[in-house]
Amino acid sequence: MLTILITTSNAGKLRDFAGASKPFGIAIAGIPEVHLRPEVVEDGLTFEANARKKAVEYSLRVPGEIVLADDSGLEVDALKGAPGVHSARYAALETDKAPAENSQDEANNDRLLRELANVAPSRKTARFVCVLAAARNGEVLGVFSANVEGLILSAPQGDQGFGYDPLFYFPTLQKTFAMLTPEEKAKVSHRGAAFRKFLEWHSTEPPQESQGLAPR
Repeated sequence: MLTILITTSNAGKLRDFAGASKPFGIAIAGIPEVHLRPEVVEDGLTFEANARKKAVEYSLRVPGEIVLADDSGLEVDALKGAPGVHSARYAALETDKAPAENSQDEANNDRLLRELANVAPSRKTARFVCVLAAARNGEVLGVFSANVEGLILSAPQGDQGFGYDPLFYFPTLQKTFAMLTPEEKAKVSHRGAAFRKFLEWHSTEPPQESQGLAPR
Protein backbone atom coordinates (compact mmCIF):
# COMPACT_ATOMS: atom_id res chain seq x y z
CA MET A 1 0.00 0.00 0.00
CA LEU A 2 1.18 3.52 -0.80
CA THR A 3 1.17 6.31 1.77
CA ILE A 4 0.68 10.05 1.35
CA LEU A 5 2.14 12.37 3.97
CA ILE A 6 -0.33 15.02 5.17
CA THR A 7 0.78 18.11 7.09
CA THR A 8 -2.01 18.06 9.66
CA SER A 9 -2.55 16.73 13.15
CA ASN A 10 -6.30 17.44 12.93
CA ALA A 11 -8.00 14.07 13.50
CA GLY A 12 -11.08 15.13 11.53
CA LYS A 13 -9.06 16.11 8.48
CA LEU A 14 -7.07 12.88 8.65
CA ARG A 15 -10.38 10.93 8.68
CA ASP A 16 -11.55 12.91 5.65
CA PHE A 17 -8.36 12.19 3.73
CA ALA A 18 -8.48 8.54 4.74
CA GLY A 19 -12.04 8.34 3.44
CA ALA A 20 -11.01 9.97 0.17
CA SER A 21 -7.95 7.77 -0.33
CA LYS A 22 -9.53 4.42 0.58
CA PRO A 23 -11.08 3.73 -2.86
CA PHE A 24 -7.64 4.16 -4.42
CA GLY A 25 -5.84 1.75 -2.08
CA ILE A 26 -3.77 4.59 -0.61
CA ALA A 27 -3.00 5.20 3.06
CA ILE A 28 -2.73 8.56 4.81
CA ALA A 29 -0.12 9.47 7.42
CA GLY A 30 0.94 12.60 9.26
CA ILE A 31 4.46 14.02 9.14
CA PRO A 32 6.67 11.86 11.42
CA GLU A 33 7.26 13.44 14.85
CA VAL A 34 5.51 16.63 13.76
CA HIS A 35 4.49 17.27 17.37
CA LEU A 36 8.14 17.67 18.38
CA ARG A 37 8.55 20.87 16.36
CA PRO A 38 6.70 24.21 16.39
CA GLU A 39 3.58 24.37 14.26
CA VAL A 40 3.70 26.50 11.13
CA VAL A 41 1.85 29.77 11.77
CA GLU A 42 -1.10 30.14 9.40
CA ASP A 43 -1.04 33.90 8.91
CA GLY A 44 -1.88 34.08 5.20
CA LEU A 45 -4.77 36.15 3.90
CA THR A 46 -6.04 33.32 1.68
CA PHE A 47 -6.45 29.56 1.90
CA GLU A 48 -3.87 29.14 -0.85
CA ALA A 49 -1.29 31.28 0.93
CA ASN A 50 -1.62 29.18 4.09
CA ALA A 51 -1.54 25.88 2.20
CA ARG A 52 1.58 26.92 0.30
CA LYS A 53 3.34 28.07 3.45
CA LYS A 54 2.62 24.85 5.31
CA ALA A 55 3.59 22.66 2.37
CA VAL A 56 6.92 24.42 1.91
CA GLU A 57 7.92 24.46 5.57
CA TYR A 58 6.83 20.91 6.40
CA SER A 59 8.42 19.47 3.26
CA LEU A 60 11.80 20.66 4.54
CA ARG A 61 11.34 18.34 7.54
CA VAL A 62 11.08 15.22 5.34
CA PRO A 63 13.69 15.71 2.56
CA GLY A 64 12.89 14.01 -0.72
CA GLU A 65 9.24 13.37 0.10
CA ILE A 66 6.18 14.97 -1.43
CA VAL A 67 3.96 16.33 1.33
CA LEU A 68 0.41 17.60 1.01
CA ALA A 69 -0.81 20.61 3.01
CA ASP A 70 -4.46 21.52 3.46
CA ASP A 71 -6.06 24.82 4.30
CA SER A 72 -9.82 24.90 4.29
CA GLY A 73 -12.79 26.60 5.83
CA LEU A 74 -16.33 27.88 5.58
CA GLU A 75 -17.50 30.97 3.68
CA VAL A 76 -20.97 32.28 4.50
CA ASP A 77 -22.45 34.73 2.02
CA ALA A 78 -24.57 36.61 4.59
CA LEU A 79 -21.38 37.23 6.60
CA LYS A 80 -19.45 38.51 3.57
CA GLY A 81 -17.37 35.35 3.35
CA ALA A 82 -16.66 34.92 7.07
CA PRO A 83 -15.37 32.96 8.85
CA GLY A 84 -13.14 32.15 5.85
CA VAL A 85 -9.46 31.66 6.68
CA HIS A 86 -10.34 32.24 10.33
CA SER A 87 -12.73 29.26 10.44
CA ALA A 88 -10.75 27.30 13.03
CA ARG A 89 -10.30 30.34 15.32
CA TYR A 90 -13.63 32.04 14.78
CA ALA A 91 -14.90 31.98 18.35
CA ALA A 92 -11.58 33.00 19.87
CA LEU A 93 -11.38 36.02 17.59
CA GLU A 94 -14.38 37.52 19.39
CA THR A 95 -12.20 38.25 22.42
CA ASP A 96 -8.63 37.99 21.13
CA LYS A 97 -7.25 39.66 17.99
CA ALA A 98 -4.53 37.02 17.65
CA PRO A 99 -5.51 33.81 19.48
CA ALA A 100 -2.65 31.38 19.98
CA GLU A 101 -4.83 28.31 19.56
CA ASN A 102 -7.85 27.21 17.55
CA SER A 103 -11.30 27.34 19.14
CA GLN A 104 -13.39 24.33 20.06
CA ASP A 105 -15.76 23.26 17.28
CA GLU A 106 -18.81 23.85 19.48
CA ALA A 107 -17.71 27.41 20.25
CA ASN A 108 -17.18 28.19 16.56
CA ASN A 109 -20.60 26.79 15.71
CA ASP A 110 -22.23 28.76 18.51
CA ARG A 111 -20.77 32.03 17.22
CA LEU A 112 -21.89 31.23 13.69
CA LEU A 113 -25.44 30.51 14.86
CA ARG A 114 -25.61 33.74 16.84
CA GLU A 115 -24.50 35.80 13.86
CA LEU A 116 -27.05 34.16 11.57
CA ALA A 117 -29.94 34.18 14.06
CA ASN A 118 -31.81 36.94 12.21
CA VAL A 119 -30.98 35.81 8.70
CA ALA A 120 -33.69 34.13 6.63
CA PRO A 121 -33.03 30.42 5.94
CA SER A 122 -32.90 31.01 2.17
CA ARG A 123 -30.09 33.54 2.65
CA LYS A 124 -27.88 31.23 4.69
CA THR A 125 -25.99 30.07 1.63
CA ALA A 126 -22.43 28.99 2.21
CA ARG A 127 -19.59 26.94 0.83
CA PHE A 128 -16.76 24.85 2.12
CA VAL A 129 -13.44 25.65 0.45
CA CYS A 130 -10.34 23.46 0.36
CA VAL A 131 -6.93 24.27 -1.08
CA LEU A 132 -4.20 21.63 -1.15
CA ALA A 133 -0.57 22.38 -1.90
CA ALA A 134 1.98 19.68 -2.71
CA ALA A 135 5.64 20.42 -2.04
CA ARG A 136 9.01 18.71 -1.90
CA ASN A 137 12.27 20.03 -0.50
CA GLY A 138 10.78 23.47 0.06
CA GLU A 139 9.33 23.86 -3.45
CA VAL A 140 5.62 23.93 -4.28
CA LEU A 141 4.87 21.43 -7.04
CA GLY A 142 1.14 22.00 -7.46
CA VAL A 143 -1.97 23.57 -5.95
CA PHE A 144 -5.41 21.94 -6.06
CA SER A 145 -8.67 23.51 -4.92
CA ALA A 146 -12.37 22.70 -4.74
CA ASN A 147 -15.59 24.15 -3.29
CA VAL A 148 -18.92 22.65 -2.30
CA GLU A 149 -22.11 24.69 -1.94
CA GLY A 150 -24.69 24.28 0.81
CA LEU A 151 -26.83 25.98 3.46
CA ILE A 152 -26.27 26.69 7.15
CA LEU A 153 -28.94 25.23 9.41
CA SER A 154 -30.31 26.85 12.56
CA ALA A 155 -29.30 23.85 14.70
CA PRO A 156 -26.69 21.08 14.33
CA GLN A 157 -27.63 17.69 12.91
CA GLY A 158 -25.47 14.56 12.92
CA ASP A 159 -22.41 13.44 14.85
CA GLN A 160 -20.09 11.96 12.24
CA GLY A 161 -18.14 15.04 11.22
CA PHE A 162 -16.11 17.83 12.75
CA GLY A 163 -15.85 21.59 12.55
CA TYR A 164 -18.92 23.14 10.93
CA ASP A 165 -20.12 19.82 9.46
CA PRO A 166 -23.20 19.55 11.74
CA LEU A 167 -24.48 22.90 10.44
CA PHE A 168 -23.57 22.47 6.77
CA TYR A 169 -26.59 21.10 4.89
CA PHE A 170 -25.91 19.58 1.47
CA PRO A 171 -29.17 19.83 -0.54
CA THR A 172 -28.28 17.12 -3.06
CA LEU A 173 -28.25 14.46 -0.34
CA GLN A 174 -30.61 16.30 2.02
CA LYS A 175 -28.15 15.71 4.86
CA THR A 176 -25.52 17.63 6.75
CA PHE A 177 -21.91 16.62 6.32
CA ALA A 178 -22.01 15.33 9.91
CA MET A 179 -24.62 12.76 8.85
CA LEU A 180 -22.25 11.14 6.34
CA THR A 181 -19.58 8.50 6.84
CA PRO A 182 -16.01 9.54 5.87
CA GLU A 183 -16.34 7.56 2.64
CA GLU A 184 -19.73 9.13 1.78
CA LYS A 185 -18.46 12.59 2.63
CA ALA A 186 -15.34 12.16 0.47
CA LYS A 187 -17.49 11.61 -2.62
CA VAL A 188 -19.12 15.06 -2.36
CA SER A 189 -16.90 17.20 -0.14
CA HIS A 190 -14.51 20.01 -0.99
CA ARG A 191 -11.61 18.07 0.54
CA GLY A 192 -12.41 14.90 -1.37
CA ALA A 193 -12.66 16.77 -4.68
CA ALA A 194 -9.37 18.62 -4.13
CA PHE A 195 -7.68 15.38 -3.12
CA ARG A 196 -8.82 13.64 -6.31
CA LYS A 197 -7.33 16.52 -8.32
CA PHE A 198 -4.04 15.94 -6.51
CA LEU A 199 -4.16 12.21 -7.29
CA GLU A 200 -4.87 12.92 -10.95
CA TRP A 201 -1.87 15.26 -11.07
CA HIS A 202 0.32 12.78 -9.24
CA SER A 203 -0.58 9.97 -11.63
CA THR A 204 0.93 11.97 -14.49
CA GLU A 205 4.24 12.56 -12.70
CA PRO A 206 7.23 10.56 -14.00
CA PRO A 207 8.53 7.86 -11.60
CA GLN A 208 11.47 9.96 -10.36
CA GLU A 209 9.01 12.64 -9.26
CA SER A 210 6.89 10.29 -7.15
CA GLN A 211 8.95 10.04 -3.98
CA GLY A 212 6.12 11.41 -1.85
CA LEU A 213 4.14 8.18 -2.24
CA ALA A 214 6.17 5.60 -0.41
CA PRO A 215 5.46 1.92 0.36
CA ARG A 216 3.89 1.56 3.76
